[in-house]
Amino acid sequence: MIGYVTLGTNDLPRAAAFYDAVAAHFGLGRMMEFDSFIAWGEIGGAAGIAATVPFDGQPATVGNGVMVALEVKTPEEVHAVYDTAIAHGGTCEGAPGPRGGDGFYAGYFRDPDGNKLNAFCMVAPDKSEG
Repeated sequence: MIGYVTLGTNDLPRAAAFYDAVAAHFGLGRMMEFDSFIAWGEIGGAAGIAATVPFDGQPATVGNGVMVALEVKTPEEVHAVYDTAIAHGGTCEGAPGPRGGDGFYAGYFRDPDGNKLNAFCMVAPDKSEG
């Protein structure tokens, strides 16, 4: 069971502003905060997300192939989270839309440090495709 996912940052105040805005879409705020680490979520709730300055003092780097998926209920929420991420310094990695034909709907973005995330939901597959 995943408790939370931690992503590295080289600018914790910038990461905090980004994740404060994204977490607000889920009705969540900060659940832990230290000088070099902030976690968003709800104690005892679903898995949370955290941003941290690396403990070893080396620069934070992006993991190739690593992505955090944020589940929402509707395509409109996918767009809202994606738009908030872009408005707060994120960059596009794939605009919101259907992926595949099995009802997977997602928008992909990177945080200001380059960590890849998506907002996704499952919707009824479009039977008119194909």
